[in-house]
Amino acid sequence: MTGISILTGLSEIAGDYDALICDVWGVVHDGAHARAAACDALKNFRNKQGRVILLSNAPRPVSDLKLQFARFGVPEDCYDAIVTSGAAAREALAQKAERRRLEMFHLGPERDRGVFDGLPLDAVPLEKAEIVLCTGLFDDDSETPANYRELFATMKSRDLAMLCANPDRVVQRGGRLVYCAGALAEEYERLGGQVTYYGKPHLPIYEFVIRAAQGAKRPLAIGDGLNTDIKGANVSGLDALFIADGIHGEDTEPFTPEHLGELLKRHGVRARAAMRTLVW
Repeated sequence: MTGISILTGLSEIAGDYDALICDVWGVVHDGAHARAAACDALKNFRNKQGRVILLSNAPRPVSDLKLQFARFGVPEDCYDAIVTSGAAAREALAQKAERRRLEMFHLGPERDRGVFDGLPLDAVPLEKAEIVLCTGLFDDDSETPANYRELFATMKSRDLAMLCANPDRVVQRGGRLVYCAGALAEEYERLGGQVTYYGKPHLPIYEFVIRAAQGAKRPLAIGDGLNTDIKGANVSGLDALFIADGIHGEDTEPFTPEHLGELLKRHGVRARAAMRTLVW
């Protein structure tokens, strides 16, 4: 059985790379608190090797993430730039709205309005909308995708296209998993609805990342999501480091090279190495 290398610290392979493209939720913080050792690892890489780009499927502008980082205790000196799927979705909406003012239904919580605030569009009820922006569930503490079947049936009957500003299906929040916009988008696709995704693992988001990396030739992608972070790295031709103590935590035991190698194989992805959590 083919296994995967297990590292005790990022320093073991850091010398091979001149930039990091690091996932945020599940690696740098857990949805409530910063992971201090991971932040220290990023600082060490910045000091010794090169730029650190945080790549998040958060359906929000960069300014919102910086405010969140301040609350969680993520220090500003552990990264050089932030790229979000929300910013990419906002750019796409802005381009559509250049032609004429849009009428858009926002599927998601009020806290995500920063994705479209200030754009030449109107947030309207579903019956008046010509497009749907999905940033998440209205209440991800209590709802699941099953709560949206009637809404999706209405959307499909009107042939409304959905823009998904967060392809993640689930994330960790304080030790439990909650559904994200990606889970809703998949459900709508199953009904035959049209969805455009912004964020990992879809290639367009990496165009933003390469610009932020400012000429880096050997980036390493780091993340805990096999179907987003690791698959995205594979799609874009980057080496990947899998962080096992994240959304796949229950599936990563026993924590052996053989078991982890088989887990990646089942998901159809590959990674150079794995760690439980990101440390230097």
